[in-house]
Amino acid sequence: MATSGPEVSREQVLAYRAAAQELHRPGRAAADLAVLDLGVQDTPYGSAQLALAARGAPTADDRLELVWSMRGAPHLHRRAELPGLAAAIWPLDDADATRRLPGRIREGARLGLAAFRAAADAFAAVVTAPMAKGDVSRAVSDRVPAELTYDCEPCRARHISGALFQQAGLAGGVRLAVSGRAATLAPLPGWPGPPERAAGTDALALAYLRLLGPAAPADVAGFLGTSASALRGVWPDGLAEVRVAGRRAWLRADRLDALRDARPAPGVRLLPPGDPFLQGRDRDLLVPEKAHQKQLWRILGNPGALLVDGEVAGVWRARVAGRGALEVTVTPFEGHPLPGRVRREVDAEAAVVAAARGATDVRVSVEPA
Repeated sequence: MATSGPEVSREQVLAYRAAAQELHRPGRAAADLAVLDLGVQDTPYGSAQLALAARGAPTADDRLELVWSMRGAPHLHRRAELPGLAAAIWPLDDADATRRLPGRIREGARLGLAAFRAAADAFAAVVTAPMAKGDVSRAVSDRVPAELTYDCEPCRARHISGALFQQAGLAGGVRLAVSGRAATLAPLPGWPGPPERAAGTDALALAYLRLLGPAAPADVAGFLGTSASALRGVWPDGLAEVRVAGRRAWLRADRLDALRDARPAPGVRLLPPGDPFLQGRDRDLLVPEKAHQKQLWRILGNPGALLVDGEVAGVWRARVAGRGALEVTVTPFEGHPLPGRVRREVDAEAAVVAAARGATDVRVSVEPA
């Protein structure tokens, strides 16, 4: 790491990220979009398809699979890259594995990498055909060491830790299929088995820096679900340091010109909850005002983000409003009314959302700022 670097503005950083994430709609198929280098989170179910539609790829792509990956959250990834991804998100050592497991299974967490391997092996043994998620949970719980499970009084049974269950699923060769509230787990064909060790984590860090940089090690670690101290051992070389609002951050040296030259792209996008543009761990940079952060990132049920000329300017929600109809409600942040040009573009973007959700009609309402 360099000892000092040039100062870049918040506006440059956001413009760089929007360009790197292809929010200008380059006309590429879903699996070819740059954001698939990190995967696209699908929480709630269906939001990943909206994120792809926001980048001009509204149709499904049979080269993609939905799996549990970063932090155990469901993400769309390129199928061909899944074995390498499983190794890249595998804990870096025993201490890292222990930190990734919550306090509910303290004794089990001390098993470190052995806990992840036991869960991955159980998945591989259990999921040999499509199965309901609940059935898989029970069968996997029966196969892992008891210290990796806990007593669930409502169910009168012992369950494997949810964090371990979802973080080990990909290593065990499992993919997700979701229909409504029902989740089915199925085997990935030709799965080579759990990784022997972590490998390629540095490449994931570089992908984060390319799409969500400049960033600090703690930002990258938070996204991957590890710690800055664990990530330090695989932190990439060849990075350039910059300062953003006085904070040290890093980017690949060959991306500095793109950062310096970045300009906000005019236009409106309705980004879904969990969109890649919202995944940076430096939320104060993306949305500086605390009151606006509380509107965008809630404890439960996050709305989508209204992006206007590269800035998050409000939130939006959609609901089914009859057969084939969708109702989109946009709420600008207080003090940020939408001019006529933006209002017209909101209508156009709502049509993009409706098409991605299979709706044939859309109604848009804009609440007062």
